[in-house]
Amino acid sequence: RDIGVTGVQTCALPISRKAIIRSAVIPGWGQITNKKIWKVPLVYGALGTTTYLFFRNLRQFKDSRDAYRLAVDGDPSNDYLIKQPYYTVKDQPERIRVFRNQVRQNMDYCVLFFIAEWGLNVADAAVDAHLKTFDISDNLSIQIKSGYSELANTNGFSLSIPLGK
Repeated sequence: RDIGVTGVQTCALPISRKAIIRSAVIPGWGQITNKKIWKVPLVYGALGTTTYLFFRNLRQFKDSRDAYRLAVDGDPSNDYLIKQPYYTVKDQPERIRVFRNQVRQNMDYCVLFFIAEWGLNVADAAVDAHLKTFDISDNLSIQIKSGYSELANTNGFSLSIPLGK
């Protein structure tokens, strides 16, 4: 923490933590922080597709739920309220019920996929932020060194990979 000229304490977050928090709050913000703007359409494409499928399934669920209730109520005078394609199978309410349950399960999957995609968005921002400082120089050589182990009282060889600067 740093105390500035005004005496107010400020907190400078490392870039990786900042990217994680930003991506958790608003999807894609962490990717923008990491200067990987090309990933933002992918994030919103995945989340948007899942959202669209959720609301489509929600509409089908409500329609099939209402159709099932009207089909099993025993009152044929209100069958005209049943929407298509359920009207054609109004005499088989079990088919409508099975479809309704499948659509409900699809809605649950959409919620799970949405949460997983949001989590992947945060994980991607975290990994990108951490790898920003990774050394990608041309000197990625492996060195063979001889050595002596006092603990085991033996001589041997080791492989050494220099990391960092």
